[in-house]
Amino acid sequence: MTRVLISDKMDPRAAEVFRERGVEVDQITGLSPEELKKIINDYDGLAIRSATKVTKDIIAEAKNLKVIGRAGIGVDNIDIPAASAAGIVVMNTPFGNSITTAEQAIALMFALARQIPEANASTQASKWEKNRFMGVEVSGKTLGLIGAGNIGSIVADRAVGLKMKVIAYDPFLTPERALELGIEKANLETLLHKADFITLHVPLTDQTRNILSRENLAKTKKGVRIINCARGGLIDEEALKDALESGHVAGAALDVFLKEPAKENPLFGVPNFIATPHLGASTTEAQVNVAIQVAEQMADYLLTGGVSNALNMPSLSAEEAPRVRPYMALSEQLGRLLGQLEGDKIKSVSIEVEGAAAHLDQKPITSAVLSGLMGVYSQSVNMVNAPFLARERGLDVREIRHDREGAYHTLIRVTSRDDKGQEKSVAGTLFGSEGTRLVEIFGIKVEANLSGDMLYIVNDDAPGFIGRLGTLLGKAGVNIGTFHLGRRNTGGEAVLLLSVDSPVTAGKMAKVAELSGVREVKSLHFL
Repeated sequence: MTRVLISDKMDPRAAEVFRERGVEVDQITGLSPEELKKIINDYDGLAIRSATKVTKDIIAEAKNLKVIGRAGIGVDNIDIPAASAAGIVVMNTPFGNSITTAEQAIALMFALARQIPEANASTQASKWEKNRFMGVEVSGKTLGLIGAGNIGSIVADRAVGLKMKVIAYDPFLTPERALELGIEKANLETLLHKADFITLHVPLTDQTRNILSRENLAKTKKGVRIINCARGGLIDEEALKDALESGHVAGAALDVFLKEPAKENPLFGVPNFIATPHLGASTTEAQVNVAIQVAEQMADYLLTGGVSNALNMPSLSAEEAPRVRPYMALSEQLGRLLGQLEGDKIKSVSIEVEGAAAHLDQKPITSAVLSGLMGVYSQSVNMVNAPFLARERGLDVREIRHDREGAYHTLIRVTSRDDKGQEKSVAGTLFGSEGTRLVEIFGIKVEANLSGDMLYIVNDDAPGFIGRLGTLLGKAGVNIGTFHLGRRNTGGEAVLLLSVDSPVTAGKMAKVAELSGVREVKSLHFL
């Protein structure tokens, strides 16, 4: 029975979705790291929010864990490299709380513009300081977006509706997308110089950490107002404190902090500063949405192989999975064949698709090839950790898509290159209900099913060889299941692929190698 643990407080709909899909679920919150380590091996999936920290030590104990689902966007609390190395899919729910977080940023912008928190506190303290709170209009002002992805683009849409001019700094924002949003793409220097309001909507990475540093804050327009509902660590908090106290920054509103829970912070008590306790996703609708979404995504992966919003492997919807799975099976076989034949000699690999395969997302095909290829080095390799292992070994990977129609309805070719530049290529296709089929190996045409235990033999194409080989294997007690033969030209190099009922021992392999005309012999195994 497939089992999932929900280790953080989550809307009850998450557990309901799992049970409706036939997945057994336990909801145990407040676990210490040691308590989680003791039970994590009992589960196939782990659903979390921000409280549970999925560290390398916890992942090391999770021998059966296949997927970690984060109900929300941020995955700072998951060691993704460790999960990838262990073959565990990491998912988040980037769309469930997008509108909620965008609305929080807009709300804080208005609160800053009209000094609403201070005016509220003053009025409830029986003061009537009407002349003290002189705000500014947002209409006609320039909003600077640092990050124009999912949430940033929603903020941009709302800001354009408020008659603001929006400029955005985002290396991934295309001119076409900027035009569609009705905003202007700018470099960071220009944004800092022009913006009346700045709002941040980027993840915390080495590239974005302290993107509003002391140096960059000094470049902003005097009187700028700053909003951060994304991640703590994007702003140098000490530098922001100094900029607020000097009046260079007219106001700042932070929903996120470098250290959370933020019980103490250098910004607390500074004039014109608004703080909220990470409320970006805190609406009833968002909590329900992310709970349902993470449960559906995890159930899809565990039950059908569908992958949505994964951070460490290509996405593959539950609807696409059945259609793509045969191509992935073929790709894995081709990678496994090449890996067993070339092994450590491989320095780079290219994956080419044509025909029907060229109309599919190539990422799952590439991951499947690498899964087969890296299976030579690790028995626990899968589509999640295969790209990680390939990078670790310094393997250069290329993807090539051909629009042409070839001799086959669909074709996948995998080519390896060694450090001397020598290339070796294998190719395969799908034959309807008969499944996968190898059609070429190292330039020699051959038709073979790759399954179970096999013998790969390169020999001289000469009369009597097949008879001598059959006699030798028969005397050795090796039963041949299928026999596949191809040759480069008459009397030249030939290739034999034999499926056998059980692995051939090293001693029997040595006897095959001693046969006249044998150039190479290897034992192969396919899942």
